[in-house]
Amino acid sequence: MASRAPAATSRLMVGFRKWYYNACGFNKLGLMRDDTINENNDVKEAIRRLPEQVYNDRMFRLKRALDLSMKQQILPKDQWTKHEAVRKHVS
Repeated sequence: MASRAPAATSRLMVGFRKWYYNACGFNKLGLMRDDTINENNDVKEAIRRLPEQVYNDRMFRLKRALDLSMKQQILPKDQWTKHEAVRKHVS
């Protein structure tokens, strides 16, 4: 019976992470969590070292989010950044 507790706790944590990810709202603008990090010197250096395609994708997401924010709109639900896609990208 003790072996079931960690699995239940893990499922609960995954459910909470998904809920929190959606509650933050940045996914409704097509952003990833890493796009919202405050840019200090270390982060600026990390961004500078990104591969060109990853950097271009990030800049596209940021520009689109700014445009949507100015228009006070959000993306259609099928274009929201999904928690599962971000987890795949990080791994």
